[in-house]
Amino acid sequence: MGLPGLDQSYDKKPVRGQWRWLVASSGIAGCSCRTATTALLIISVLVTMQTPVNAVDEVQVTSDFVRAPPRPNVGRQLIKAFRAEKSGNEPSQVHISMNGPNHMHITWITKESGNPSTVEYGTTSGAYGANASGTSSSYTYILYKSGEIHDVVIGPLKDDTVYYYRCGGSTTEYSFKTPPPAGPNVPITFVVTGDLGQTGWTTSTLEHIRSDDYDMCLYSGDLAYADYYQPLWDSFGELISPLARERPWMVTQGNHEIEVVPFFVESFRAYNARWSMPYKESGSTSNLYYSFEVAGCHILMLGSYCDFDAKSPQYKWLQNDLAKVDRKKTPWLITVLHAPWYNSNTAHRGDGDDMKAAMETLLFENKVDIIFAGHVHAYERSTRVYKGVPHPQGIIHINIGDGGNREGLASKYNKPQPMWSLFREASFGYGRLIIDSATTARWVWHRNDDDADVVADQVVINSLSDPNNPAYNKLVADKAATSTPKIVKTVGTK
Repeated sequence: MGLPGLDQSYDKKPVRGQWRWLVASSGIAGCSCRTATTALLIISVLVTMQTPVNAVDEVQVTSDFVRAPPRPNVGRQLIKAFRAEKSGNEPSQVHISMNGPNHMHITWITKESGNPSTVEYGTTSGAYGANASGTSSSYTYILYKSGEIHDVVIGPLKDDTVYYYRCGGSTTEYSFKTPPPAGPNVPITFVVTGDLGQTGWTTSTLEHIRSDDYDMCLYSGDLAYADYYQPLWDSFGELISPLARERPWMVTQGNHEIEVVPFFVESFRAYNARWSMPYKESGSTSNLYYSFEVAGCHILMLGSYCDFDAKSPQYKWLQNDLAKVDRKKTPWLITVLHAPWYNSNTAHRGDGDDMKAAMETLLFENKVDIIFAGHVHAYERSTRVYKGVPHPQGIIHINIGDGGNREGLASKYNKPQPMWSLFREASFGYGRLIIDSATTARWVWHRNDDDADVVADQVVINSLSDPNNPAYNKLVADKAATSTPKIVKTVGTK
């Protein structure tokens, strides 16, 4: 799989670029005829390529809620504000992510180069007893040049503690809270979202997320919806920064991050430059897939748009990563990717089928509890399912690509509703996964209902690592019948 020269990344259904955006962002309008001709040739090439979850007694719901049309894109106004308000040395687009145990990766951008890549931090406001230095870089995209992107890793840090910090010698103070400590019974709350974009619905989603405390954001891809117009990456960074600089955001890529210009720009150039994730810490060789552990969870962030067949680096990495999982320490095994494997909406049907065919059995055999996906601009939750059939040891699939993007909602579903589909609704919103213990979690989906935060779907989930879960006992019996006793000593551990 994959296209030659594209770093083993591909897009089966490339996103078409916006002609006027690409022309404006690249400066073609002010170029000489020869330069403009060359740039337009590039564009022409680009465009042409272009309740407890059990299988018993569950009620299926197709919501009849009717969402208002998508609100206007706010990215343009943010770009103007960013250009007018930020000085060359002032940090912008500040966001944080976990970088191994008790360390945090801080990223920010300055308009000008030459600013120090340093962070001062401490547990008291105004008192910074520690500091760290990092690196800076920038990237070009046709005729666009990014600001200076600063990356600094700080730590070791205390668990569940508020830290105050300043970036690059600026006097502006920010703060963040570290996640809870490691432990199988340690509670943690995740916000889960995807396909945010930059519309009025996006701002509504972000406001609702920020209205209640959480520990970490899991993001299922399609961030800025820049689609080749690079300044929209800057406006998106500013839009989410009030949240993303206070809690770690762990992201994976979507199709809108590909932005490849054949022979000129490799895939994921802007995404990889702006959103550096801890892939090396998990033994991955690509920023497009990685894993990490927090509290009692092992989280897999997979790449829907890089090779995933059994011979691919991603698949081999995934095998090795799963072999290291100890369900006694991390009883919850959660996956985040972009293109959903189970989708009864008429939009993007089949986009995740190849990855599902390649990886579903591997994840099923390792008893993954939940897979979160984006891509489809609507909400859907499944029962535990495997190979298209409800299965007590299967994986719960939750499609959460409803953050508020400019493309609007995917409002049509196939009829009848498949047996594996339990709840589906075409609306904007976000979700919260509340891990209460090693055995029990609560999933709550919040709909954006005319700017009100409305709980529209919720369910209690029992981990497959729980010996009291009936599916656990059947799993032990099934493995005992097909494996040696040595292999089945403890379910879910290496």
